[in-house]
Amino acid sequence: MKVEKGENIYDLLSEYLNLGEEGIHLLEEQIDSETQSEYFEYSRNRNYKKSKEDIIKDKDLIFDNTISVDHKKNILVQLASVNSVEAYRTIEKYLHQSNNRLYDWTYMALQESRLLLESKFLEENKVLLTTGLGGKDNKLRYFIVFFTSDGSWITNIQQKIISGELEFAFGKIGAEVEDIIFDEGFAFILTIIPLHIPVQQLFENIIKECNEFGSFLFQDYIITNVRVLSKDEINELLAVNNIL
Repeated sequence: MKVEKGENIYDLLSEYLNLGEEGIHLLEEQIDSETQSEYFEYSRNRNYKKSKEDIIKDKDLIFDNTISVDHKKNILVQLASVNSVEAYRTIEKYLHQSNNRLYDWTYMALQESRLLLESKFLEENKVLLTTGLGGKDNKLRYFIVFFTSDGSWITNIQQKIISGELEFAFGKIGAEVEDIIFDEGFAFILTIIPLHIPVQQLFENIIKECNEFGSFLFQDYIITNVRVLSKDEINELLAVNNIL
Protein backbone atom coordinates (compact mmCIF):
# COMPACT_ATOMS: atom_id res chain seq x y z
CA MET A 1 0.00 0.00 0.00
CA LYS A 2 1.71 3.20 -1.16
CA VAL A 3 1.12 6.40 0.79
CA GLU A 4 1.19 9.53 -1.36
CA LYS A 5 1.82 13.07 -0.20
CA GLY A 6 -1.13 14.37 1.82
CA GLU A 7 -2.43 10.84 2.54
CA ASN A 8 -2.22 8.91 5.77
CA ILE A 9 -2.21 5.22 6.58
CA TYR A 10 -5.41 5.29 8.63
CA ASP A 11 -7.53 6.71 5.79
CA LEU A 12 -6.08 4.20 3.33
CA LEU A 13 -6.88 1.26 5.62
CA SER A 14 -10.38 2.63 6.16
CA GLU A 15 -10.91 2.97 2.41
CA TYR A 16 -9.53 -0.39 1.30
CA LEU A 17 -10.47 -2.60 4.26
CA ASN A 18 -13.45 -0.73 5.69
CA LEU A 19 -11.86 -0.61 9.12
CA GLY A 20 -12.30 1.85 11.95
CA GLU A 21 -9.47 2.81 14.30
CA GLU A 22 -10.50 0.08 16.74
CA GLY A 23 -9.94 -2.51 14.01
CA ILE A 24 -6.26 -1.67 13.60
CA HIS A 25 -3.72 -3.30 15.88
CA LEU A 26 -0.11 -2.13 15.73
CA LEU A 27 2.89 -4.38 16.17
CA GLU A 28 4.53 -2.48 19.02
CA GLU A 29 7.84 -4.34 19.27
CA GLN A 30 10.68 -3.51 16.89
CA ILE A 31 10.87 -6.78 14.93
CA ASP A 32 13.34 -7.23 12.10
CA SER A 33 11.57 -7.07 8.73
CA GLU A 34 13.17 -10.35 7.60
CA THR A 35 11.75 -12.14 10.65
CA GLN A 36 8.33 -10.66 9.93
CA SER A 37 8.48 -11.76 6.28
CA GLU A 38 9.56 -15.28 7.25
CA TYR A 39 6.79 -15.55 9.85
CA PHE A 40 4.06 -14.43 7.46
CA GLU A 41 5.42 -16.81 4.80
CA TYR A 42 5.11 -19.69 7.28
CA SER A 43 1.65 -18.50 8.27
CA ARG A 44 0.40 -18.22 4.67
CA ASN A 45 1.76 -21.60 3.64
CA ARG A 46 0.42 -23.78 6.42
CA ASN A 47 0.60 -27.30 5.03
CA TYR A 48 -0.20 -29.29 8.15
CA LYS A 49 -3.43 -31.21 8.54
CA LYS A 50 -3.70 -31.26 12.32
CA SER A 51 -7.06 -30.53 13.89
CA LYS A 52 -7.56 -27.81 16.48
CA GLU A 53 -7.82 -30.48 19.15
CA ASP A 54 -4.51 -32.08 18.15
CA ILE A 55 -2.77 -28.70 18.04
CA ILE A 56 -3.91 -27.96 21.59
CA LYS A 57 -3.05 -31.49 22.72
CA ASP A 58 0.54 -31.06 21.53
CA LYS A 59 0.92 -27.50 22.80
CA ASP A 60 3.43 -28.33 25.53
CA LEU A 61 5.94 -29.61 22.98
CA ILE A 62 6.95 -25.97 22.61
CA PHE A 63 8.66 -26.22 26.04
CA ASP A 64 10.63 -29.37 25.10
CA ASN A 65 14.30 -28.43 24.79
CA THR A 66 14.96 -31.40 22.52
CA ILE A 67 12.66 -29.98 19.83
CA SER A 68 14.43 -28.18 16.95
CA VAL A 69 14.03 -24.45 16.33
CA ASP A 70 12.23 -25.09 13.02
CA HIS A 71 9.81 -27.47 14.73
CA LYS A 72 9.08 -24.87 17.39
CA LYS A 73 8.43 -22.26 14.71
CA ASN A 74 5.79 -24.56 13.21
CA ILE A 75 4.23 -25.22 16.61
CA LEU A 76 3.93 -21.49 17.28
CA VAL A 77 2.34 -20.84 13.89
CA GLN A 78 -0.09 -23.70 14.48
CA LEU A 79 -1.06 -22.40 17.92
CA ALA A 80 -1.58 -18.91 16.50
CA SER A 81 -3.94 -20.29 13.86
CA VAL A 82 -6.64 -21.59 16.21
CA ASN A 83 -9.37 -19.73 18.11
CA SER A 84 -8.32 -20.79 21.57
CA VAL A 85 -7.55 -18.93 24.78
CA GLU A 86 -5.50 -21.98 25.81
CA ALA A 87 -3.35 -21.60 22.69
CA TYR A 88 -2.92 -17.89 23.36
CA ARG A 89 -1.85 -18.49 26.97
CA THR A 90 0.63 -21.14 25.84
CA ILE A 91 2.26 -18.73 23.39
CA GLU A 92 2.25 -16.01 26.05
CA LYS A 93 3.94 -18.33 28.56
CA TYR A 94 6.59 -19.34 26.05
CA LEU A 95 7.25 -15.69 25.18
CA HIS A 96 8.50 -15.11 28.71
CA GLN A 97 10.80 -18.14 28.88
CA SER A 98 14.27 -16.95 29.92
CA ASN A 99 15.98 -19.13 27.31
CA ASN A 100 13.63 -18.24 24.46
CA ARG A 101 15.71 -18.08 21.28
CA LEU A 102 12.57 -17.31 19.29
CA TYR A 103 11.34 -14.21 21.13
CA ASP A 104 10.54 -12.19 17.98
CA TRP A 105 8.84 -15.15 16.31
CA THR A 106 6.85 -15.88 19.47
CA TYR A 107 5.81 -12.24 19.74
CA MET A 108 4.50 -12.35 16.16
CA ALA A 109 2.54 -15.52 16.95
CA LEU A 110 1.07 -13.92 20.06
CA GLN A 111 -0.19 -10.92 18.07
CA GLU A 112 -1.78 -13.18 15.44
CA SER A 113 -3.45 -15.27 18.14
CA ARG A 114 -4.70 -12.17 19.94
CA LEU A 115 -6.25 -10.72 16.78
CA LEU A 116 -7.93 -14.02 16.00
CA LEU A 117 -9.50 -14.12 19.45
CA GLU A 118 -10.57 -10.47 19.36
CA SER A 119 -12.16 -10.93 15.93
CA LYS A 120 -14.10 -13.91 17.27
CA PHE A 121 -15.24 -12.37 20.55
CA LEU A 122 -16.00 -8.90 19.18
CA GLU A 123 -17.41 -10.20 15.88
CA GLU A 124 -15.52 -7.65 13.81
CA ASN A 125 -12.54 -7.74 11.48
CA LYS A 126 -9.11 -6.92 12.86
CA VAL A 127 -5.90 -6.20 10.98
CA LEU A 128 -2.33 -6.33 12.26
CA LEU A 129 -0.27 -3.40 11.01
CA THR A 130 3.43 -4.27 11.09
CA THR A 131 6.56 -2.23 10.50
CA GLY A 132 10.17 -2.89 11.42
CA LEU A 133 10.21 -0.05 13.95
CA GLY A 134 6.85 -0.89 15.52
CA GLY A 135 4.61 1.62 17.28
CA LYS A 136 2.25 2.13 20.20
CA ASP A 137 -1.21 3.53 20.97
CA ASN A 138 -2.20 3.78 17.28
CA LYS A 139 1.02 5.62 16.50
CA LEU A 140 3.73 4.40 14.13
CA ARG A 141 7.43 4.81 14.85
CA TYR A 142 9.57 6.53 12.20
CA PHE A 143 13.27 7.22 11.79
CA ILE A 144 13.90 10.57 10.08
CA VAL A 145 17.12 12.25 8.96
CA PHE A 146 17.43 15.97 8.28
CA PHE A 147 20.68 17.26 6.79
CA THR A 148 22.17 20.65 5.97
CA SER A 149 21.94 22.03 2.46
CA ASP A 150 25.72 22.46 2.08
CA GLY A 151 27.06 19.65 4.27
CA SER A 152 28.07 22.05 7.05
CA TRP A 153 27.73 21.15 10.72
CA ILE A 154 24.45 21.91 12.47
CA THR A 155 25.19 24.68 14.95
CA ASN A 156 23.89 24.83 18.52
CA ILE A 157 21.39 27.51 17.54
CA GLN A 158 20.19 25.44 14.57
CA GLN A 159 19.82 22.41 16.85
CA LYS A 160 17.55 24.45 19.12
CA ILE A 161 15.52 25.60 16.10
CA ILE A 162 14.99 22.02 14.87
CA SER A 163 14.09 20.76 18.36
CA GLY A 164 11.72 23.69 18.90
CA GLU A 165 9.93 23.28 15.57
CA LEU A 166 9.53 19.53 16.15
CA GLU A 167 8.14 20.11 19.63
CA PHE A 168 5.72 22.76 18.39
CA ALA A 169 4.46 20.74 15.39
CA PHE A 170 4.22 17.48 17.34
CA GLY A 171 2.45 19.10 20.27
CA LYS A 172 -0.49 19.96 18.02
CA ILE A 173 -0.98 16.42 16.71
CA GLY A 174 -0.14 14.14 19.62
CA ALA A 175 3.17 12.95 18.17
CA GLU A 176 6.34 12.45 20.22
CA VAL A 177 10.08 12.73 19.74
CA GLU A 178 11.58 9.65 21.37
CA ASP A 179 15.16 10.54 20.54
CA ILE A 180 17.10 13.14 18.58
CA ILE A 181 20.83 13.09 17.89
CA PHE A 182 22.82 15.80 16.12
CA ASP A 183 26.03 14.66 14.46
CA GLU A 184 27.97 16.92 12.08
CA GLY A 185 25.49 17.97 9.36
CA PHE A 186 22.76 15.51 10.36
CA ALA A 187 19.79 15.38 12.71
CA PHE A 188 18.71 11.80 13.45
CA ILE A 189 15.16 11.71 14.84
CA LEU A 190 13.16 8.79 16.24
CA THR A 191 9.46 9.61 16.55
CA ILE A 192 6.03 8.11 16.99
CA ILE A 193 3.23 9.69 14.96
CA PRO A 194 -0.54 9.01 14.93
CA LEU A 195 -1.80 6.95 12.00
CA HIS A 196 -4.07 9.69 10.71
CA ILE A 197 -1.23 12.20 10.17
CA PRO A 198 0.20 12.63 6.61
CA VAL A 199 3.88 12.30 7.52
CA GLN A 200 5.34 13.63 4.26
CA GLN A 201 3.44 16.87 4.54
CA LEU A 202 4.30 17.11 8.24
CA PHE A 203 8.06 16.97 7.76
CA GLU A 204 8.08 19.16 4.68
CA ASN A 205 6.33 21.83 6.75
CA ILE A 206 8.78 21.41 9.65
CA ILE A 207 11.78 21.83 7.34
CA LYS A 208 10.12 24.87 5.77
CA GLU A 209 9.61 26.45 9.21
CA CYS A 210 13.22 25.71 10.22
CA ASN A 211 14.47 27.33 7.04
CA GLU A 212 12.73 30.56 7.94
CA PHE A 213 15.79 31.01 10.15
CA GLY A 214 18.42 30.86 7.42
CA SER A 215 17.63 28.09 4.89
CA PHE A 216 20.16 25.74 6.50
CA LEU A 217 18.31 22.43 5.94
CA PHE A 218 18.14 20.59 2.65
CA GLN A 219 14.51 20.40 1.46
CA ASP A 220 14.70 16.62 1.03
CA TYR A 221 14.96 14.25 3.98
CA ILE A 222 15.07 10.54 4.76
CA ILE A 223 12.15 8.78 6.45
CA THR A 224 11.60 5.08 7.12
CA ASN A 225 9.57 2.89 9.44
CA VAL A 226 11.62 -0.22 8.66
CA ARG A 227 14.70 0.29 10.85
CA VAL A 228 17.17 2.80 12.19
CA LEU A 229 19.83 3.44 9.55
CA SER A 230 23.53 3.77 10.33
CA LYS A 231 25.45 6.89 9.36
CA ASP A 232 27.36 4.93 6.70
CA GLU A 233 24.08 3.71 5.19
CA ILE A 234 22.76 7.27 5.13
CA ASN A 235 25.88 8.62 3.43
CA GLU A 236 25.70 5.81 0.87
CA LEU A 237 22.02 6.55 0.21
CA LEU A 238 22.76 10.24 -0.31
CA ALA A 239 25.66 9.44 -2.63
CA VAL A 240 23.55 7.08 -4.75
CA ASN A 241 20.96 9.83 -5.14
CA ASN A 242 23.59 12.49 -5.89
CA ILE A 243 22.70 14.50 -2.79
CA LEU A 244 25.45 16.46 -1.05
